[in-house]
Amino acid sequence: MPDRNSTSAAATAKYIFVTGGVTSSLGKGIISASLAKLLQARGFRVTIQKFDPYINIDPGTLNPYEHGECYVTDDGAETDLDLGHYERFLNVPTSQANNVTTGRIYDHVITKEREGAYLGKTVQVVPHITDEIKRRMLLLGQTGQFDVVITEIGGSIGDIESLPFVESVRQLRWELPESSSLVIHLTLLPYLKAAGELKTKPTQHSVRDLRSAGLQPDILVCRSEYPIPADMRRKIALFCNVNINSVIESLDADSIYSVPLLMLKEHLDERVIKKLNLKGGAAQPDLEAWKDFLGRLKNPTEEVTIALVGKYVELPDAYKSIIESFIHAGAQNECKVTVRSIQSDNLTADNVAQQLAGVHGVLVAPGFGERGFEGKIAAVKYVRENGIPFFGICLGMQVAVVEFARNVLGLKEASSTEMDAQTPEPVIAMMEEQKTITQKGGTMRLGAYDCELRRGSKAAKAYGRNHISERHRHRYEFNNEYLERFEAAGMQATGRNPETGLVEVVELSDHPWFVGGQFHPELKSTVQNPHPLFVRFVKAAIQYRKGL
Repeated sequence: MPDRNSTSAAATAKYIFVTGGVTSSLGKGIISASLAKLLQARGFRVTIQKFDPYINIDPGTLNPYEHGECYVTDDGAETDLDLGHYERFLNVPTSQANNVTTGRIYDHVITKEREGAYLGKTVQVVPHITDEIKRRMLLLGQTGQFDVVITEIGGSIGDIESLPFVESVRQLRWELPESSSLVIHLTLLPYLKAAGELKTKPTQHSVRDLRSAGLQPDILVCRSEYPIPADMRRKIALFCNVNINSVIESLDADSIYSVPLLMLKEHLDERVIKKLNLKGGAAQPDLEAWKDFLGRLKNPTEEVTIALVGKYVELPDAYKSIIESFIHAGAQNECKVTVRSIQSDNLTADNVAQQLAGVHGVLVAPGFGERGFEGKIAAVKYVRENGIPFFGICLGMQVAVVEFARNVLGLKEASSTEMDAQTPEPVIAMMEEQKTITQKGGTMRLGAYDCELRRGSKAAKAYGRNHISERHRHRYEFNNEYLERFEAAGMQATGRNPETGLVEVVELSDHPWFVGGQFHPELKSTVQNPHPLFVRFVKAAIQYRKGL
């Protein structure tokens, strides 16, 4: 058993652990990102990591209905969607190290056991699993790149699958020096309408469960629909054994981007700085750019409606990054973007005009599988023929290619080999290196790849440069055997990978705004840097609405 303060990472960074209780979906990710933003705005170098208790190696094979979108980092990690929040708030890229699952931990430990690394010892949750969890919790802090590492623990306190993570935090807090770590516990204060008051008992029980696992929270963040009275804060502090000024009120906000300012008002960052004895930061956070963004977001001068055509539209989290990208791009254009979700299964050539009536732009979303494919084809055909601004992402771009092949080039049986393996006109086909792969997880073209844009193209004008790097997550590509025929008919390949020649961007030269990208631009849009393609697409929608 190590001595207290023996951990080698002792002086390299400060560690904040964020846990949740009572119920899921309280917003641990947003609180973590908001606190990180406040600390960053004071001059501290901050990163956030997410530890998820599910046994999947990563969310790459999860249905979006199960876990929302799968976020992808520059280095090709398929991660939890909370990493998208982290990047959008901090404007700092995350990596493979920022998201760890129970499955990844066990996979690593079992592999080591098979290699004989444990010298014949019995492999157990304590110490072998917890040691691996602790190693990964400290990894980013040991790089010397960060002053503060915030670790969000997925799930709720009391869940069986979360216990090894909680135990690992307990051990780390014992091993790290004083003032090097703290625990923030997020709970719910439900409002009982019949009684006409907030209730503290769920919070008390949640903290009791946390303490029974060996962790005492330093700060309580209480989600509530109503302001928390001073006497109730005192009651919570007394029964939960925290200082009264460490009971933080977290009211429902009109936008997730308002939460940092609400946490600033509650002095969350001040409490953290004092408890961690953080030195060297500014007296007050510089949030002028953030406030400017919020001002433009909440006071738009324009309004457009964009149709989001996809197969998972019933669950907003399935397209979380796209929705947030429209918020960023809308604020940049001082425009309120109303996203109208349209289930692609329900679209046909007969009802597409009715379904898309009144929209000023159409985005065809990424996805996998045949379901809803023909509905997306109908949507693309309608916007192409009617001059409505179009933006296709990943599969959305491939749909545009197939539609053009069928209805302009006259290749009536054109398709993607993903949808029809026997198509005689495979205008979209699987990459050669993918054909021998049988496993699903982590085997696609993943992460950031370079792209050269054609000078003068719509994409190049949007970016303001010709060389870009964007994130990918797919197996199928534009079939370059058809490239000359497409370009001769008016669909231009205006973005190409410089090493492979793979098509990254297609455009229609005779259309006001018709752009498809094989990559996922939504994964790089942040508050500080709205993605240029989304910004230009929203601008095109404004011009279309005005008849320009």
